[in-house]
Parts: sequence; C-alpha cells; structure tokens
Amino acid sequence: MPKLSVIVPFYNVQQYAPDTLTSLRSNAREDFEFILVDDCSTDATSDILARAERELPGAVLVRHEKNGGLATARNTGIDKARGDYLTFLDGDDWLAPGYFPRLLASIEELGCDFVRTDHVQCTARARSIHRVPHGRRGTVMSPREAILPADRSTSVDYAYAWAGIYHRRLVDRGLLHFTDGLRTAEDRPWIWKLHREADTFAVVGLLGVYYRRGVASSLTQIGDVRQLDFIRAFDQVIEETARDAEGEKLLPKAVRTYCAIMTHHLGSIERFEPAVARKLRSLCAAALKRMPQDVLAEVMDSMDVQRAGALRRVRRRPVAARTVAARTVAV
Repeated sequence: MPKLSVIVPFYNVQQYAPDTLTSLRSNAREDFEFILVDDCSTDATSDILARAERELPGAVLVRHEKNGGLATARNTGIDKARGDYLTFLDGDDWLAPGYFPRLLASIEELGCDFVRTDHVQCTARARSIHRVPHGRRGTVMSPREAILPADRSTSVDYAYAWAGIYHRRLVDRGLLHFTDGLRTAEDRPWIWKLHREADTFAVVGLLGVYYRRGVASSLTQIGDVRQLDFIRAFDQVIEETARDAEGEKLLPKAVRTYCAIMTHHLGSIERFEPAVARKLRSLCAAALKRMPQDVLAEVMDSMDVQRAGALRRVRRRPVAARTVAARTVAV
C-alpha cells in the first residue's frame, strides 16, 4: 500500500501541466502514488495526462465526464487515495525536487493529524516566501487553539490545501473532504473544520511548493459568477462555527474574516460583469443580515472607517426576506 497519496486536479492547464508533472517525477518514490484528476479538460491537458499515466511512476489517472470544480476534483482524489498520508497540489503549480519525502518525514516524526508548511508565491518572474501565520514551529499543538485571536491573522486564515500533509485518520473521521461543488473559497470551510475538529497539528519551516499566482485562467482572475461561491463558503463557516461548543468565542474571528473577504470583493467590483456585480451587492447584503448581528456590530466597529462604511452601505440595501433566509442562493 502507498505511504503517500498526492492528489492533483487538472483543468485546462496545458501550458503549465508539463512543469507540474516534471516536478512530480522529481518527487517520485516507489511507495508514493500520484492521483491525477482530469476535471473534464477541453484543451490538450487530457493528452498530456494520458502520457503521464504511462510515464510517471505511481500515476493514477481519473477522468471526470463533467467539470465539477476544484473541490469536487479533490474529493474524487481523496476517495481514490490509498495512502497512509495525503497531500495536494494544483495542476498549474510545481515542487522542488525531493520535497514530498521531506514533508512525509516531518509528519511521521511529529506524529500529529496534519502539518502545515510555508510556500513560495510566483507572480510572473517575481518570487516571494509566504509563511504560515503561526509563530511556533515544529511543536505539536491543538489546532483549535490556533484559531484566535480574532483581530490577527492566524493559521486558520492560511487556507491552502497544498501547503501541508494530512494523516488518513482525518479521512476516516470525515474531516478532509471539501464541500462538493464550491467553485471558489472551497478551502475556507475545509480549513475551519480541520482547526475546530482535528486533535493535533504542527507548523514546519519547510519550503518546496511553488504557487503560481495570477494565472489568466484562474478563477481568482476571472470576474464571473463562480467567484460568488465565497458567499456559500463563508455561510458554511459561520453556520458550523455557531454550532460549535465554543461558538461564542470563535464567531468573532469567523465573522471578521467573512467581512474582510467581502470588502475585498466589493472593493474590486469593477472587474465583475454588471449583472454579476449587482448580484454580488445583493448577496452581500443578504449575508450581512444573516450574520449574528451583535457580533457583526462589534466587528464593524473594530474595522477601519473605509471598510466598515462599505459594509454598512451594502447592509442598508433592501433584500427579500427569502434571500436573507436562504443559505445557498442560486445565481
């Protein structure tokens, strides 16, 4: 049985897939498997993956007949995985040679549920190191204790699934799957669930993932309706955190993060198509009305004037009662 399963979704990344696959080859080991999920690509990605299935040691190719998005593709890979440990990579990113053996060694030595790592962000020719916002390195801790404080960036805000490694017992406990069908922000409910419900984690200063930022085909660069899935994602974070035994303590952090992401999208609303921009304002107004109002008031009072003002203006928009009540809104 494999020691490590690496789950790599691909969708229309013919320009980058060869580099990704080359880096996987430089990380291959006889007890590693690479689950390549073709999420119904329409370009040459499918042909590239067909060759990789033959040439990459440990490759397992799975094809979707219908495009499902990143969360669904990752779930397909999780269901297929046989390893004692699991990790992720996106189909347009790449790895340093020998990174996965070092990553596996770190979690085996620490013996925790999951390990989080730093990464290198690559934008055009510029590269910068991004570190997990957590001061203690190489120390096993409760991930719940790393959620707060609410007014500072913590490891729960560092949501990249590929920046870490996860023990199979998290799959067995139902903690590693993503919310099926989310097209963006799919990692937010996921990272919150891990921090609330897993028992142990650690952060290590290990670099080896190169995250390609600003790819033209990435959803973060496309102002279409799929971007609005962040509303569904953060509604889930709020709902699940509110049900937690320590919900009263954790909700200010969840609401504050939701508001920060909301103001980010509202602040760059010009990149959305006009109909989507209108929908964004409407969905944000309804979401603000769904939040626990006492917590929201405290959060907005603690925000800077510009962002708090933007939220208050949106919250004053009239919204149909059924829209406020709906957790998931069809667009």
